[in-house]
Amino acid sequence: MRQIIPWLFFIVFLAFLVGANMYLAKRFLFYFELRSARYLYMSFGALTVFMIAGIATTTNTQAAFGNMVYIAASIVMGFLLYLLLSVAVVDLLSLFIKSVPRLLGISALSLAVFVTAAGIINAQYRRISEVEIPMKGLTNGITVAHLSDIHIGHFWGPKTLQKIVDKTNAQHPDVVFITGDLFDGKIRLNSESLEPLKHLNAPVYFVEGNHDGYSGAKEVKQNLREIGVAVLENEVTHFNQIQIIGLDHMRADNGDQEIPERKNRPSIRSVLDELNLFPGKPTVLLHHSPDGIEFANQHGVDLYLAGHTHNGQLFPFNFVVGMIYKYNKGLGDYKGTRIYTSQGVGTFGPPMRVGTKSEIVLLKLKPE
Repeated sequence: MRQIIPWLFFIVFLAFLVGANMYLAKRFLFYFELRSARYLYMSFGALTVFMIAGIATTTNTQAAFGNMVYIAASIVMGFLLYLLLSVAVVDLLSLFIKSVPRLLGISALSLAVFVTAAGIINAQYRRISEVEIPMKGLTNGITVAHLSDIHIGHFWGPKTLQKIVDKTNAQHPDVVFITGDLFDGKIRLNSESLEPLKHLNAPVYFVEGNHDGYSGAKEVKQNLREIGVAVLENEVTHFNQIQIIGLDHMRADNGDQEIPERKNRPSIRSVLDELNLFPGKPTVLLHHSPDGIEFANQHGVDLYLAGHTHNGQLFPFNFVVGMIYKYNKGLGDYKGTRIYTSQGVGTFGPPMRVGTKSEIVLLKLKPE
């Protein structure tokens, strides 16, 4: 059954794309009173193919032309999403407000352009999310800056990272935790891209994310070590009064895997069972995705820091992500283990945020 699920997903996704293209073509045929929908079908179909093929084939490109293709395809993806939603909204409103078809079409296009532009602007505005968390065993407060999903790559580079560093330093953290997806593709995967991290005024700890793996985790980690960032790979270390567990990006538990080689891979459960932890010491766990909190709780973890979800990044996917991940954003609690899932500082795919925010998380750990 599990082998069929990916194919079922692909068929449903393909059917959705075909249906969406047909819907858009027919509506614009009506809006602008065109004689034939042939060219509309061809245009929307071509944009869809360009969107998918452009992103799929240039994600790890290092060529300038490939970078431009990726940027264009990503923006087209965001625009088509909001064009579809805008047409649906305009059609719904037309049931109650009568208007000429051409005005409806112009309204739908204008709304899609506005939302796309607003989403691009919103993604570049990084907010500080400040949370106070009491923690047993602390005798004095510790201020933690939590950065996740910066996605240095096609859209965000050293200048963006420097802005993030400056805003982080302005909060005067005692320590900085980066929970993965520092890079997004190989286009800017070099030591120069990481130069701004040298200016952070606090010790920095890093764990990998899935996109770091796609980009080249070994090179990412080597570059980080060269500038003094502490890279944690399924290990435990200590800072001030807290015990820090840093895990590679992995599944929560491989117990339900049927394929032997996957079943034997490290998981949050298996790695935590093997680590030499100090019971009762204030403990923070760093992992890219908010999975396996029940295993963290069993090992006395006080605070679990993660990212990965982006909170869906684009409306209405924030609702979809909320159904997939129980702890998809912000602060949560599982039997006394607190978890904070960052919405991320950067973006993946379209350089847009609609209904979500780019955030630098400031956690003030206080004695309980």
